[in-house]
Parts: sequence; C-alpha cells; structure tokens
Amino acid sequence: MSKDSCVDPYLWLESIYDETALDWVRKRNDITLRELGGDPEFEALRSGLLSIYQSDARIPGIHKAGDYYYNFWRDKKHIRGVWRRTTLDEYRKEQPEWEIVLDLDALAELENENWVWSGTIGLPHDYELYLIVLSKGGGDAKVYREFSVITKSFVEGGFYLAEAKSRVSWIDDQHVYVGTDFGPGSMTSSGYPRLAKRWKRGTPLSSAELVFEGRADDLSVSAYHDHTKGYERDWVTRNPSFYTSELYLNTPGGLAKIDAPDSADKWCYREFILLTLRDDWEVEGKRYISGSLLIGKLQDYLAGSRALHLVFEPTETASFSCFAFTKDYLYITYLEDVQDKVDVIDLKDEAMVRVPYTNMGKFLSVGLSPVDDEESNDLFIYKQSFLVPATLELGGVSEKSEKLKANPEFFDVKGLAVEQFFATSKDGSRIPYFVVGPENAARDGNNPAIIYGYGGFEVSLLPYYSGSMGHAWLSKGGFQVIANIRGGGEYGPKWHRSALRENRMRAYEDFAAVTEDLFARNISSPSKAGAIGGSNGGLLIGNMAMHYPHLYKCLVCMVPLLDMQRYSKLLAGASWMEEYGDPDKEEDWSYLQDISPYHLVKKGVKYPRILFTTSTRDDRVHPGHARKMVARMEELGHSVLYYENMEGGHGGSANQLQEALLQSLSFTFFRQQLMG
Repeated sequence: MSKDSCVDPYLWLESIYDETALDWVRKRNDITLRELGGDPEFEALRSGLLSIYQSDARIPGIHKAGDYYYNFWRDKKHIRGVWRRTTLDEYRKEQPEWEIVLDLDALAELENENWVWSGTIGLPHDYELYLIVLSKGGGDAKVYREFSVITKSFVEGGFYLAEAKSRVSWIDDQHVYVGTDFGPGSMTSSGYPRLAKRWKRGTPLSSAELVFEGRADDLSVSAYHDHTKGYERDWVTRNPSFYTSELYLNTPGGLAKIDAPDSADKWCYREFILLTLRDDWEVEGKRYISGSLLIGKLQDYLAGSRALHLVFEPTETASFSCFAFTKDYLYITYLEDVQDKVDVIDLKDEAMVRVPYTNMGKFLSVGLSPVDDEESNDLFIYKQSFLVPATLELGGVSEKSEKLKANPEFFDVKGLAVEQFFATSKDGSRIPYFVVGPENAARDGNNPAIIYGYGGFEVSLLPYYSGSMGHAWLSKGGFQVIANIRGGGEYGPKWHRSALRENRMRAYEDFAAVTEDLFARNISSPSKAGAIGGSNGGLLIGNMAMHYPHLYKCLVCMVPLLDMQRYSKLLAGASWMEEYGDPDKEEDWSYLQDISPYHLVKKGVKYPRILFTTSTRDDRVHPGHARKMVARMEELGHSVLYYENMEGGHGGSANQLQEALLQSLSFTFFRQQLMG
C-alpha cells in the first residue's frame, strides 16, 4: 500500500480536545461502562482492587535526605497523596508516625487544579530546598516549583517553571541548570529541550545563560552538576537519538567530550567512569562485545588511557541489568535466563574481582538502592516474585540484612505454581516465557490465560508480584503468562536490536510462538486465550490482532501506537524513529506498512474482540492512535469496546480510583470472554 494511496478519514479524531472528538469519546465510554461496568461482579471487583491499591499495609518506599526518610503516599484518605517523612527508628515500627510535609489534595483544592505528583528534586547536602514536580492530570509535561521542607511552603519568588517537558537540576542554592520551552525553536522535534541554560535565582528565565545548544532533530539535551563531595563537576549530555548520547565535561578550557562510542551509556561517578556497550568496541588492541560493562579511572581516561576493567561480559543466556554504588562497593545486577543475579565488587581492590553477593532464589526479582552512596555501605534491597509479595530489607556487603517491611499477601497462593518454558520462534530463536497458575489444573487446553508482552526499547519483563492479577484472575482459576520476546532487554542489546525497524515482525512472531507453545502444552487454546499490552505493547497487541487473529478470543490494547504512518508526527513520536523507522522514507514505509494495524484492518475478517483504552491527557503516545483504530474497525463492521480516561497521562490513570476502574474494565472483559 502506498502511503499516499488514500486520505485518512479520521484525522479529526487527532484533535484531542475538539468537542466533536470528545463527544465521540463520551459515547463510546458510555457503551463500555454499560457493558462492562454493568456486569453483576464489576463493583465487587473494583472495590476489591481499590482496597489493594489503598491498603495501609503496603510498603512505603523511602529515600534518605539528612536525618529523615521521605515517602509519597496515596490511600483512601489522600486520593492525590501526601509527601511525608519520618526517622529510620520510627520507620522500623509496625505503624510509624509520619510528619506530613505537603498535602497534595489540600493544594489541589486550594489552587483548583488537578495536581498529580511526579516527584521531587532535592538540593544535595542541603536537605531544605526541593523542586516539587507536578503535572496537570498526569501528563509528561510538568510544572516545577521550589519548596522549603523547613517552612513547609513554596518559596516566595523561588524557582518556578511553567508546564513543559523540562529538564532541571540544582547547581547550588542560587542556581539551577534548566532546559525547557523558552519559546520558538527551544524544543527538539521530539518535544524535549534543545537548549541547556544556567539560571540564577531572582532573575527572569529569559536571562538564563546558554550552556549548550543541540540540534532540532536531536532527542534532547541537558546539563547537571555532580554534587559528590570531593568530585564536584559540571556535565552536559546530548542525546542525538534514543540510543545514542554524548557526554561533555565542563573544563576551564570549555566543554570536553568524553571519547567513547556514542551508542554506549556513560556514567562518571567519583573517580570512576563506567561504560555499557550497545555495540562491539575495539580499543588499544582489545575487543569488548556488545552488552559488556567496563569501569576505569576517570582521570586516567581523560588523559588518554584506555586501561579498563571488564566487570561484566554477556553470554548467550546472561545480560547486564544495572549497577549500584555504595561507599566502598559496586553491585552488579544481571539476568540469567530472565532471573536476577547479583555480584559485588570491592572498589578498594584494584583487580575489580566480582564475587556472588547472595543466592536470590528461583524466579525472584531484586532491586538495589543505596541508602547513602557517599557515606555508608548500606543498601535498600527490594525482593519479589510472582507468588511472594515484595519485601524491603536494609543490608550491605555482609549479606546479613534486616527486614524492614513486607507487603501483605493480597491473594491466596496455595495451589499456585510458577513455571518457565521456552518456545521456538519462526526463525528458530529460543523465546522464554513464564506461566503462573493452578498447579493441578487439567492440561486439557481449557484453561483461560492472559498473555502479556512488550518487546521494545530494551525493556525486560521480570517476575513481579501483582495483587490485582492475583485477586482478579489467578484466584479465579486463570493463568498469567509473561512473554519475554525480542525487542526487550532480557538478553542484552543484541536481543533488542534483533527486532528493530525492518525486523519488528520478529517480536510478533515470538509472541505468536509463545502462544502456540502454550497451546501445544495443553495449558490453553484459542477459545480460552487473551492477550494484553500497553504503549509499544499496544502496538504488539494491534499486530497480533491483524496478523494472528486465529490465536486469541480477545485482546486488551492500552495507550497504543497503531498508526505507524503518522506516529512520528504525533507528540513524542519522533523520538522513536530509531526503534521503528521513519515513515516519511519510502524504504522505511515499505516495512512499516506491514506493522501498522490502522492500515491493516479489513472487512470480513474475524478478529478477536478488542477493548481499547487510552487517556486524553497522554502527551507521550497520542490518544488519536486508539481513537482512529476504533473508528476504522467500527466502519468495517467489527465489534470493539473503547474507554478513554479524561486524565492520567501515559500511565492511563491519575490516581488509585481511576486505576481500579481501568483494571476492573480489563479483568471483567477477560472474564466475560474467557471464563463465560
């Protein structure tokens, strides 16, 4: 199909706040709420999910700042949430006393604005000044407002940035680095800052001093100050594309570019430089393969030395995940067939020898967060699995840890089991997937199963505990399936790269292979199988509907990309062309048209029933994708459901009430279709 062969009849649905378009949305919302919300079991499900999301027994995630440990918390009394703090001794108690620093519900009522919390940026080593980051309705565009935790109020005449996709970081109590919408030409074609400036307190934003200027077709640029004591430095980052970056050190002679591959991720911390490679790299006679982690001394590197330690090298089954510094140690987290492993390196040891940190157990995910990487070797350790609720421990290199908190069991796991299988894709590739469900269920192909996938942007899908999945689906006898398809990061950069651009179809072939393998094992069958995905995973679901409609009874497609002819012109879409391709180039459109669900819908084909969900306030993936797809399918006589939350951003919801409603719609849809 030529991209110029027809005029898009539904372009008007891309006008997000046009009243005609919103009327179209409201009518379909009403239909969906009547069909799914009117189900006899819907309200009990919604209430049950809401009680999980608002449970007082959930782990309050914390971060340390001075003598306090801060947390942002939502519950039934605080719909928008409160920013609060306590001490570590108090936190250890079953029911800690919290000091409220900022009540977002009260602020929203006072200012008559639907504020959604997006985090804070504290001035390091100060412990008083913060930039509070808020969004209107949950979008990616944010408002930044300076706040004092001593007075518990916004600083009069303090730093303030109007709503935009900004980048801000503290230099000192009088200055910040800022990239924002300064006016025409100040943002990239992807909608992110093109300029990085130094802004002085008390002066107009228009007077901020230019530090770095990127190109209009860059992804973004930013500047930041490293506050690490004894290693204070200023840096500039330029991201020409989603997977390339340039790092510059601000020196007395000007900006000096770190000489490393643009495709490598680069970190400079204390005396070290770390590189993770997306491509093979040969330097000084040594060849490092894609997916490796290297570490060296920064000053030596700047002087021209390339004496680097290879601290992680991938294998066919193992890939680097992330790292964490404490005062004296470096922790390496990596995946072995999609299961977390952790090693530790003593930074005082010049040999940089990796030592296994602890036995993580089967199908367990772990997250490490330094309590204070400059002053201690303490770590917050988060652990969870499909059937084991998350725990928060305080530990360190000794491997002896103190359990601080644990989430409750939100569903009965008795009789449930987790298995990992490997499917064979069309080209012979080995594709892992997890299956969670009743251990003694008959393998007769009659088990309802929800299959989830993503397959993009080097994102790995790891074992996780979902109270909502357990409560709404597993406890009813359903199966949960997680497909670790190509395009993700489960086996490193090569796994991701193998499904880029013209090879995108491989991700969909992988998902089909997982589904067919599930059937071959008699766990489920086409009349009992559904699938779900969001964002890039929504594009996956759209393609499964178009290319493999015979495999599924129903599908849920959330905040999706679906029109691959116009995606690069909508909101942040231009930033993803390295992932998908440029539809304005004929050679790219030649393959993009084959994975553009909006252009593939046909009359007379029996598609799975599909529930589409999106958000009016999603300023990352345009709601027009889902709107137009539904309009096109309706035009051709297909039965679909549609629900658009009027706020919530790319996450789909702005608070726990909305999240409970959205999840209840999806689970009710799956139950009606797959369980009868």
